[in-house]
Parts: sequence; structure tokens; C-alpha cells
Amino acid sequence: MYLFYTPDIETRQELSEEESGHCVRVLRYAAGDEILLTDGRGTTYTARITNPHPRHCAFEVIHAERQQRSHNFRLHIAIAPTKNIERLEWMAEKCTEIGVDEITLLSCRYSERRQVRTDRLEKIVLSAAKQSLTPYLPRLNDMTDFAAFVRGAKESIRCIAHCYKDDKRLLKDVVRRGEDVLVLIGPEGDFSEEEVQLALDCGFVPVSLGNSRLRTETAGVVACHTAILLNE
Repeated sequence: MYLFYTPDIETRQELSEEESGHCVRVLRYAAGDEILLTDGRGTTYTARITNPHPRHCAFEVIHAERQQRSHNFRLHIAIAPTKNIERLEWMAEKCTEIGVDEITLLSCRYSERRQVRTDRLEKIVLSAAKQSLTPYLPRLNDMTDFAAFVRGAKESIRCIAHCYKDDKRLLKDVVRRGEDVLVLIGPEGDFSEEEVQLALDCGFVPVSLGNSRLRTETAGVVACHTAILLNE
């Protein structure tokens, strides 16, 4: 069954114009058909279409059910956007499918891109969440200054993945079951030495994602999958 996104379902029992068009024009749902909805905050709804209008499809809720998260911790990936925006979009899509809870875009010293259209990224994240039938929509944060971000980080496990030849632990040996995790992923030129030192001063643990040197977007996916897998 297809999953429709309805963030304001408590006050408005009508699909958005985009969701209505997909429901009525593309999928050919009609009056009386049942559909599956989510508010993106963990609740799914079984509903029945009452007015199959292609721009404002109305429905009535039959049943609501609170869904448990697939994991009992929060996973936050903070990453420097890639110069080729399609690589960042791919990373956001795959991390959403795997189960990331929050993505922050970092502005670093060697960042290849300083601006990102988050509205497009939000659509990609939403599409991936619906495709995966997850009732939890990841939070996507705008571009954030690296120094300000690391100083304000609150997760109990905070990691920075960099390529310098320092003593580093494997991410899989740092993650602990049930504890919130934040992983910093740098640009293709890596974090600067000053940025790494600042992160260490703020309680971040230097980690490795394996023996291979990974591209930025690949590192994001590997970090996401590692943390989720160790908590299943």
C-alpha cells in the first residue's frame, strides 16, 4: 500500500495538492477506497477517501496507530555538502531509507559548496521515507557553521570521521546500544586540522569508517548503516 504524508492531519483531513494529484490522477484512487497516511512523527492512519478531488482529496480517518521506532536511539549525521549536489541528494535518500533521524549540512573550511536548496532535499527525504513506509520523517537542518555546531552538540556519543593519520577507533567500536549518536563527515578535502582539534576539545571521538578512503556521500551512508546495524 502507498503511504501518503499528512503533517497537519489533526486539523485538516485533506491531502496536499501534490499528494492529492498523486493519489487521484496517478494511482486512480476513488471515493470509498482506503489509504494509508502518516504525520511523519510516528503515527499511521488508515483512512477512507470521501472526495477524490485531484487538488484537495478529502478523507475520513478510520484508525490511528502509534508506531514504534525501528531503533531506540537517535542518529544524527552532520555532513559537508558535495560540489555535485546529486551526490548529496543520493546520500540523503539512502540514509533516510536506512533510518537516520536527523541530517545537518555543515559549512567547513574546505567545503566545496556553501549553499544548498533544502526545499529540494526535503522532497527527496520525504519521497524516500514514503517509499520505505516509515512513519518517522528525518529532520533536515540548513547549512550550519562547523564551529557553532560542534560547540552546541548534545548527543552522548559524538564522533568525527577524518582522514588524518591520528589514533582513531572504528565507529563500530564506539557506538553503544541505545545511546544517541552524532557523526561528523567532512568535505572531499577533509576537515582542517583546526576543525578536528576543536571537535576533540568539544568531546568528539575521532573515528575510522574502515580501511578504504571513502567519498563524502559514501562515508555518510556507511556511518548511518553502521550505527543502525549495531543497534538492531
